[in-house]
Amino acid sequence: MHLQGKFVKAVTGIICATCIFTANADAQRKKKKDQPSQAPAQSAPRRDTTARPMTGPGNAGAPPKAAPKKFSDFVTAKAVADSGLFNIYKQDDRFMFEIPDALLGRDILVVNRITKASADMRAGMSGYAGDQINENVIRFEKGPNNRIFLKNISFSERSKDTSMPMYNAVMNSNLQPIVASFDIKAFSKGNNGSVIDLTEYIAGDNDILFFDSRTKSSLRLGGAQPDKSYIVDVKSYPMNTEIRTVKTYSKSGGGGQMPGMPSPGGGGNATVELNSSIVLLPAKPMQPRYFDPRVGYFATGYTDFDANQQGVKKIGMITRWRLEPKDEDREKWLKGELVEPKKQIVYYIDPATPVKWRKYLILGVNDWQGAFEQAGFKNAIVAKMAPTRAEDSTWSLEDARYSAIVYKPSDIPNASGPHVHDPRSGEIIETHINWYHNVMHLLRNWYLVQCAPNDPRARTMQFDDELMGDLIRFVSSHEVGHTLGLRHNFGSSSAFPVEKLRDKEWVKANGHAPSIMDYARFNYVAQPGDGMTGSDLYPRINFYDKWAIEWGYKNVPGAKSADEETPILNQWVINRMKDKKYWFGTESNPDDPRSQNEDLGDNAMKAGAYGIKNLQRIIPNLITWTKTPTEGYADLNEVYGEVVGQFYRYMGHAAKNIGGIYETPKTSDQEGAVYEIVPKATQKEAVAFLQAQLFTTPKWLINTDILSRTNGNATSIILQRQELILNRIMGTNTLTKLVNAQANYGAKAYPVDEYLSDLKRGIFKEVAAGQKIDVFRRNLQKAYVESAISIIKPAPAASSNPLSMMMGGPAPANAAKSDVASVTRAHLVSLRNELRAGAGNADAMSRYHIQDLVERINNTLDPK
Repeated sequence: MHLQGKFVKAVTGIICATCIFTANADAQRKKKKDQPSQAPAQSAPRRDTTARPMTGPGNAGAPPKAAPKKFSDFVTAKAVADSGLFNIYKQDDRFMFEIPDALLGRDILVVNRITKASADMRAGMSGYAGDQINENVIRFEKGPNNRIFLKNISFSERSKDTSMPMYNAVMNSNLQPIVASFDIKAFSKGNNGSVIDLTEYIAGDNDILFFDSRTKSSLRLGGAQPDKSYIVDVKSYPMNTEIRTVKTYSKSGGGGQMPGMPSPGGGGNATVELNSSIVLLPAKPMQPRYFDPRVGYFATGYTDFDANQQGVKKIGMITRWRLEPKDEDREKWLKGELVEPKKQIVYYIDPATPVKWRKYLILGVNDWQGAFEQAGFKNAIVAKMAPTRAEDSTWSLEDARYSAIVYKPSDIPNASGPHVHDPRSGEIIETHINWYHNVMHLLRNWYLVQCAPNDPRARTMQFDDELMGDLIRFVSSHEVGHTLGLRHNFGSSSAFPVEKLRDKEWVKANGHAPSIMDYARFNYVAQPGDGMTGSDLYPRINFYDKWAIEWGYKNVPGAKSADEETPILNQWVINRMKDKKYWFGTESNPDDPRSQNEDLGDNAMKAGAYGIKNLQRIIPNLITWTKTPTEGYADLNEVYGEVVGQFYRYMGHAAKNIGGIYETPKTSDQEGAVYEIVPKATQKEAVAFLQAQLFTTPKWLINTDILSRTNGNATSIILQRQELILNRIMGTNTLTKLVNAQANYGAKAYPVDEYLSDLKRGIFKEVAAGQKIDVFRRNLQKAYVESAISIIKPAPAASSNPLSMMMGGPAPANAAKSDVASVTRAHLVSLRNELRAGAGNADAMSRYHIQDLVERINNTLDPK
């Protein structure tokens, strides 16, 4: 079982990318004292070309090319030399690279990052110092006519069995592109290498060393301007070479940013300092471990032409660090004894990080040590402050040998944990965790609206350093988890019974969610009087996280290949799946209510009810808690909005149960179904919860004192949340799932007509009872009718949602091709009859409202 289901690739940016490097960073030697240091080249490039045409029969008009010179004739005594992966010679403001023959054909990783950037270049979360902007695997190869070719390498298709005819067919169909060529200017002194001039290539613009096209477009960067760009420095180390340049790009005013993100300024120029790390990948890739959808890892993959003799097979390999025992401990390790790794996973803390937060970021990293002990390694992971220049003059935050938590002076309330890995094996090479300054603002709001009733420290706009430090520690651990290869486990929290989350001793022993990789945030179920505060409310690295690290990193005794590991790993998973707290629920499933972000417990309705009780305790205190002398009411407005948003999350958690489908990936040697519908009783419980908490006007949200200070509109605040949920639970996709469930499961399903009747009965209860309909309920009923009408007469623009599709959301169903349109039409006919019957008993405003609804239905069912 190489692969079952979909695997999620790691992507650079918000959550990672490709490639590998195994040399011990501690073994990377510093510059020899007798080596002359290189002075930065400040001159503008002589030409703006990246590659020249080859001479030969196909280019008869080109002048004859000069033969390579003797090394001493080309590289003179005045050249400044720097030895390393490639020997670098700087001569007359030109940069010569000596390419050893031993490195020809070797896979080399190129990672490009921004070193310095201007504030007006940013687009959303991109454009900051430390951001990765491109990544490639390259090879240098010797071509005809004394040239060195640069190739950009892809590993998307493979055939490993060189003895089979398929191998040659795959190779013939995967000729790697030549992206640049360079004249050999001279041969090495020992005739075992070639010297080429890379000055123009480095000083110009290309998508190997600098921005990839997508990043450049998102930042609205145009062409590079040679007269405003230059090479700063090139340094070489034993396993890597670092290139630093300053580039000036023209700026365009076009689109490209994500919806809802702030857009970069348009027009003018943008000047950035860039760093390109060229890192040698090992000749022999690390042994991969195949992806399994039952354990949440990022993965890299390829199409295998050998695995299936009657077709092809998609192979996924999880991304993970190379952890190996020291040579003297190998026998202990093979026996399952706890040993130290040959090379630690080390995270350096950016020197720009405020001093008071550093220890908490370090603790967030070191908290993972226990998980690796479960996988067989002690002291496997550690965080430390980056060395000062006096301690190590060669250390650089942009150096691809080093992983770091990079502190970014940004107003973006976020953090992200991308990583770089080897596409051949999934081995993680390094990571630069992005820590945006304003993440503390986000943490304050989360903790206040979820925990203030239980923790008095949260009843203020300025948390004390200890509380904020604890929150930073948890986010640090979460982001580090991503850089260890772990995806979000949104299903984790569904393993714990809601009522247990109020049991202080149980929570101390078990936490409030089995995984820190869930978006379980804080224990909002706990009530005042339960005796919980502080760490009882925080997330922690827990059962699932330790198991996932064990599955991904532990030695599999006797297995000498990924194929031999697979049946053993499969049995590990089967055994663990007997306990719900080890279950992985993917973050990309739109149908499974167990897999949701921001939720807690095994029942969204029970958890949401407890959460609402806490929000009701917060509202009367908000003016006091948000008060800052000499300040206005901006904080009050913001935190009130956070309370409303938290309330809406509880509604969304319940709504996902309606039409829900449980997905539990299994191999064929496991019993039970993979897909099951949410029980009818649970779906009806969700409907009843929404009727009671949302559709029955939540007037506790309407606080006149708050609205009078924030210019809030009560009807808009309520209606917006009701409409969002109505559009979801009355949407074509939800109704289609109910229709399909009835076809598949018969009496076990929740019939769509019964469901619509349940909704109608609650939302229009005043009509049947002859009661006055207030403005909030009138708005709700109008929204309900419009939702039903949109199914029969969908608006053209509503046929697709590009953002939803891009984020993996379902394609919109076509109501006209199923019973959904028929049932909805019948439902509107029934509703119209009830409205007509009830109009005579209504007061004036209610009667006007009912007449309006009848007319809307008439215009839909019987258009003129």
